Amino acid sequence: MRRVGMAAAATVLAASGCLVAGSPVAVASRDNLALNGTYRATSIGQWAKTNDTYHDEATVVSTWTITSTCSNAQQCTGTVTSDQGWSAPLNMSDGTLWKVAHDVPGWEKCPDGSSYPGHQLYSFWPVDDAGMVQVGSPTLGGFDKTTGPSGACGRNYWLVIEMPFRLEKIG
Repeated sequence: MRRVGMAAAATVLAASGCLVAGSPVAVASRDNLALNGTYRATSIGQWAKTNDTYHDEATVVSTWTITSTCSNAQQCTGTVTSDQGWSAPLNMSDGTLWKVAHDVPGWEKCPDGSSYPGHQLYSFWPVDDAGMVQVGSPTLGGFDKTTGPSGACGRNYWLVIEMPFRLEKIG
């Protein structure tokens, strides 16, 4: 079953332009690594997984304003400000993989009307049109993963929703 899930995920990411293969990554200067500008952020809901099971979720499209600087070809930091009302630190520490995380108040809704926060982590890397790693590309692909607390809604497990993610520079 795990092979089927991995194959399906690879197919989805290839179709959406987000697949990354194990090919060598081009060496880049810090000048073309930094992300700066306005981006369209899309979490692709029709390929969402809820606790490792595929389950449709709403596709979420938002606009991010990103500012970042790189101290070398491996280390970058910055800030993401979303039109959804949140702002969070942005980090990259290996030359390609960017991460931004924030908490979502009231994310997990319970039958009794109560709710719990979720911790949302976006992980993404630069890709070309074929989904291969391409340092300096204006398009990035990856994942949007949100995790609720264990014990929320009287259940002793975490609710985890993960979706393919695409980030495109628009300005």
